[in-house]
Amino acid sequence: MRADRLINLLLLLQNRGKMSSRQLAERLEVSERTIARDIEALSAAGIPVYAERGSRGGWVLAESYRTNLTGMRPEEIISLLLTNHNELLKDLGIQGDFQAAYQKLLAAAPAPIRQDAELIRERIHIDGAGWHASKEAFPWLSAVQEAVWTQRKLQIRYRKEEDVVQRIVLPLGLIAKRNVWYLAAEQDPDGELRTFRISRLEEARILEETFIRPDGFDLAAYWEQSTTRFKSELPRYLARVRTTESGLNRLRRERFIKVNHTEGPDDQGWLQTEVDFQTLDWACGVVLAGGPDIEVLDPPELRERVRAEAQAIVALYERYADG
Repeated sequence: MRADRLINLLLLLQNRGKMSSRQLAERLEVSERTIARDIEALSAAGIPVYAERGSRGGWVLAESYRTNLTGMRPEEIISLLLTNHNELLKDLGIQGDFQAAYQKLLAAAPAPIRQDAELIRERIHIDGAGWHASKEAFPWLSAVQEAVWTQRKLQIRYRKEEDVVQRIVLPLGLIAKRNVWYLAAEQDPDGELRTFRISRLEEARILEETFIRPDGFDLAAYWEQSTTRFKSELPRYLARVRTTESGLNRLRRERFIKVNHTEGPDDQGWLQTEVDFQTLDWACGVVLAGGPDIEVLDPPELRERVRAEAQAIVALYERYADG
């Protein structure tokens, strides 16, 4: 374990240039005393690591201590460095392995590539988790990307429900969720952070005025917080249903509903579960699609709505009964 930690410590210093004992301790999840011992071990092994004193001091690895990665073009290296250690890697239990590989690849890259890679990761976030696929067009994406890259203000006309609003924004980064692009930006002059769906842009004009990015802004963290807030604000329509195993599987495959606690099976093999359908209309449609495999227990208004719709369907096809 200590050997792995020493390697990670060395790679962090090589990639970041200078880090304090506290930063290293937080990153490696050890005490500052352990960091001091590890630094001493690296020095004893001939690694040129030294301390810079002062309020902005820290541990520094001599610039001459570098390795070069050969056989790969800069564009190829950057494309690998952009890989996002997202929830999929966490689910597979290999997020730590990805981070270690990322640090090694970054350490081996020449300094200009390291700088470019970090610049890109600050401004582009790839969210691989799935919302449903979309065939949206993004005619203003290139203009938005240029404004993000050059840190220039952007004047946009944005379609918001039935209205089109005009804003001046400070474009901080792009987010791609599957094949849908979003812009994270500060509104000028109030500084409010907002997310704009780029396919809804009616116009995007790059202004001459530049801006300074806010200190400590983390695009990936902002997107995660924004997504969490968005999900928490979605409408809720809770219902309790009785289902067969087939009906439960159908519910779990639905994109916009959440299956909560499930009980059973009972003597007939049926299960009871709570489902968040978001809306009454959506709940009725999903239950009807489940046919005889889903029965509504509660609330009564949903049960009555499904019964009325089912009767209307039967009446519609009754004329074919004798045919």
